[in-house]
Amino acid sequence: MTRTPGSSATGTGAQLVLASASPRRLDLLRQIGLTPDRVIAADIDESPMQGELPRAYALRMAEEKADAVASSLDVPALVIGADTVVAAGRRILPKAEDAPTARRCLSLLSGRRHCVLTAVTLRPTAAWTQGRASTRIVSSTVAFSRLTPRQTEALIAAGDWQGKAGGYAIQGHAAAFVRFLSGSYSGVVGLPLFEVAQMLRGQDGDWIA
Repeated sequence: MTRTPGSSATGTGAQLVLASASPRRLDLLRQIGLTPDRVIAADIDESPMQGELPRAYALRMAEEKADAVASSLDVPALVIGADTVVAAGRRILPKAEDAPTARRCLSLLSGRRHCVLTAVTLRPTAAWTQGRASTRIVSSTVAFSRLTPRQTEALIAAGDWQGKAGGYAIQGHAAAFVRFLSGSYSGVVGLPLFEVAQMLRGQDGDWIA
């Protein structure tokens, strides 16, 4: 079943809201037949707390994003909040906003395994009393081949690292250097689809087949 904006296909009268401006998460939801009624980017401070570990940070971010958007709505709705963290050991890698940051991340990840954590929170608004809050986190392991300086610069030149946690997009040019992945591919992209579908099946109504 494909759910389109403003539809009553779920039989709940509640909207589906994605608390993210990420086009990748929107595309992933559409892949399994879900088109949110609204897309609202959460306006929160995404700075890690001092000493915060990657798992705790991902969970906190997903919950805070969902909470921020849910509290801003006065209509029946179910809000999806998500956050993806690339971790090298206990270290949270930044979202690469410039080439030097992406280069540092790629240098750190070259030739080694790392963990990608994606947390997802479903949060009903106060106006939808039938909804149930839930949170899941999915951990995947990704291993890069050892990157030569030329290969690193080619990835930088490709540009699809911009705004990506850890300085790479697995669905982009970096795929040519991923020698191993264990876990959820869609989770590494930004939204673990199996887990999201299971969470929606646990809600009242026909959110998804």
